[in-house]
Amino acid sequence: MSPVKRWASITIFIFFFVISFVYWIDKSALTGNYFFRTFANTLSPKKSSVQLEFPFNCSNLNLTCPTNHPVTIEKEESSPVACPAYMRWIHEDLRPWKSAGITRDMVERGRDYANFRLVIVKGKAYVETYRGTFQTRDVFTIWGILQLLRLYPGKVPDLELMFCLGDETHIKKRDYQATSAPPVFNYCEDDETLDIVFPDWSFWGWAEVDIKPWGITLEALKEGNKKIKWKDRKPYAFWKGNPYVSQKRVELLKCNPSNKNDWNVRLYIQAQEIGEAGSKFIQENLKMDFVYDYMFHLLSEYSKLLKFEPTIPSGALEVCSETMACLEGNKFGRIKNFMVESMVKSPKDTLPCTMPPPL
Repeated sequence: MSPVKRWASITIFIFFFVISFVYWIDKSALTGNYFFRTFANTLSPKKSSVQLEFPFNCSNLNLTCPTNHPVTIEKEESSPVACPAYMRWIHEDLRPWKSAGITRDMVERGRDYANFRLVIVKGKAYVETYRGTFQTRDVFTIWGILQLLRLYPGKVPDLELMFCLGDETHIKKRDYQATSAPPVFNYCEDDETLDIVFPDWSFWGWAEVDIKPWGITLEALKEGNKKIKWKDRKPYAFWKGNPYVSQKRVELLKCNPSNKNDWNVRLYIQAQEIGEAGSKFIQENLKMDFVYDYMFHLLSEYSKLLKFEPTIPSGALEVCSETMACLEGNKFGRIKNFMVESMVKSPKDTLPCTMPPPL
């Protein structure tokens, strides 16, 4: 059985354990003053040995991006860490364009499916928006990319791509020859499609349903594991979500208990081994460091395939952490808080993990 190649499935996997662990999360909100402190992100990556820190404040009423951020890492070391095995799928997701490369025309044809175009030139990000999306998917997806640029300043290459923010795949293999498909980034992909998989927005927070940034949630999972032993947990599977976006989800409703049937899942000594193994995998292989490294390697490998020089469209706007966090802070407090909690405070002093070879 081939490995699952979609971050959407990984997210569902994560949430199954989140709701099964019976964990506690601190619901206290950050204060306004806390937002303006440069040390707000207690879960930011390890501080650089050169002690670089990104200045951050919202005092600029014009909300323009600062020009005094570090653009390169002054000292860098090769990473001794090997990337998790699932990063091999980066090679597979980009294989359709490996031989012939990606032309500007191919990128432009992806516009029909995209919510926005992302352009990175000389370490700065620009976004051209085409259509809206559900809730704040666009906000936190772009926010995550901006944090990547802060984590590895000067290391993310110039690129231009189209990004779709929906729940469905779009680029069907049957509709294209192997080398002519438009490259479109998406949260999910399957064996019948060519969408390029990218981590979904909820790693930086899902404000509308109060799912906190993954770094905080991961710590809560660890604390939950300490409170209740696996053998003492209640033998029920639990799912929460909108069933009407998929017929398969509608089928789940048939599993609700009725006067005739109780379909709750019983756990045996083994569904314990699976739980513990799943918990270990999440904590060791889905740390935010690896999420960022997946993004870095995917964008870097994609950039190598471009047969044109990325340019800034006339309708694109420069975006940065300051313009996003300060603006969103005026609209919805939870968005602001999640951005502060997931903000990268300092660049890393090592390169990303070492990519595994193709399958």
